[in-house]
Amino acid sequence: MTIQVAKLSDPAVRAFVTAVNAHDRDAFQALLAPGATMSDDGADRDLTDWTEREIFSSHGHMNVDNESKGGRALIARYRNDTWGEMRTKWSFVVEDNGRISHFETGQA
Repeated sequence: MTIQVAKLSDPAVRAFVTAVNAHDRDAFQALLAPGATMSDDGADRDLTDWTEREIFSSHGHMNVDNESKGGRALIARYRNDTWGEMRTKWSFVVEDNGRISHFETGQA
């Protein structure tokens, strides 16, 4: 069962999913701490290149099925125009100021 985005527990993660689903680059960038990093299936990736390719230019969308760790870990059905839909896991490191300094994703 999908969790409504508005009901996600962590405000930064809720804003992340909202920005992804709205394809809002500006809102997405505003969520990230300076020097933020990410990894995909355990490999470090260039955040700007990866998000452009996997989220924005391919119309990425997240349907969250489960959250844990205070809302900073998600299981989601993620889809984009390149790969179709897949079950994915996401985890987030959120700084005290509410900005995301690192996120990890990969197949669940």
